[in-house]
Amino acid sequence: MLKTSLPPYASLSERLWYYMLRVLCALILLFLLLPILVIIPLSFNQSSMLLYPIQSFSLHWYDTLFHSDDWARATTNSFIVAPSATALATILGTLAAAGLHRVQFRGKGLLMAVLISPMIVPLVVTGLGIYLFFAPYGLVNSYSGLILALAAIGAPFVVTTVSATLQGFDPNLLRASYSLGAGPVRTFFRVTLPIIAPGVIAGALFAFATAFDEIVITLFLAGPEQVTLPRQMFTGIRENISPVIAAVATILILFSTTLLLVLEWLRGRAAAKTTRVEPA
Repeated sequence: MLKTSLPPYASLSERLWYYMLRVLCALILLFLLLPILVIIPLSFNQSSMLLYPIQSFSLHWYDTLFHSDDWARATTNSFIVAPSATALATILGTLAAAGLHRVQFRGKGLLMAVLISPMIVPLVVTGLGIYLFFAPYGLVNSYSGLILALAAIGAPFVVTTVSATLQGFDPNLLRASYSLGAGPVRTFFRVTLPIIAPGVIAGALFAFATAFDEIVITLFLAGPEQVTLPRQMFTGIRENISPVIAAVATILILFSTTLLLVLEWLRGRAAAKTTRVEPA
């Protein structure tokens, strides 16, 4: 078991390194979080400018946000498109990772590289390619086209995380399930899926974050009726910087934090169910 506390017999240099390492980690964490945290007080500023010092605290910009038809439509679209794309990406990514894990063939590495290529190819190139491919089929300026595109860029995250989880999977479990009369579908849901659940949950989280936050693909494919929160924020920043954007950002920070905590709790429960405690 990894020891995180300082032993009483540690030398002076070990004590200095112990505390310096923790101070350094705290400074790095503060450096990463500070640009996010400074947005929150600005959302309560009475002033119409995004600046410090804060003149007076007010909920005016939240009231403006909740009574705006444009922001309401963008929020509704985001919570329609992102979960739908996440569900599709999770299903396809999980099945692809499970299928590739079970078979060996020449060109498997190349196929894996093609599957995860949306993570590497610049989004501008991906967005242009998807637009040119979807346009003849009437999928541009539609919810279905946007969901399919966001699922395509989210699925590689699921493939990667599930494939990593499957590296420690024992194939004897599948043989035991088949020998007891279970079919492939029942074996997958009763044996494979509970074991790889942490990877599936992690991949779904990355896919949801990608779909919810994506702006480049949305600019290529979404029409006026499919405007999402990131695109609405982009439009607001380009035309007129308003503290309403800070209010939206604050809500998104709270939503993302809550989502991470809930998913981590679910992942911990799934991992605990698959843990087998051997008798001493």
